Amino acid sequence: MHPLPSTPLTLGEIQSYVADMEKARGFTDSTILEQTLKLAEETGEVCKAVRKHIALSIDPSSTTGTLGDELADVLIYLAAIANRAGIDLADALREKEKINETRVWT
Repeated sequence: MHPLPSTPLTLGEIQSYVADMEKARGFTDSTILEQTLKLAEETGEVCKAVRKHIALSIDPSSTTGTLGDELADVLIYLAAIANRAGIDLADALREKEKINETRVWT
């Protein structure tokens, strides 16, 4: 597995990295359901990290990482789910934005 470059990454590069990382770490047996449940857990950790980030009270024994750490975990699980479903996230974003551009936002 190659280290992540220090330059900006495309969604495709992130998905490719996550696929390689999962192979290298032995995570390829996790099902899409397992990855989705882990994503949900991580989104809760993002909420706790936001509380921590803006100095709201949290459990002092919490092991929640920084907001950046938790957002990175969400991105990893998101890419893992997309990979398992055969979804190119960049294409999915483009297609969804075509729909969103036709909506009226209030």
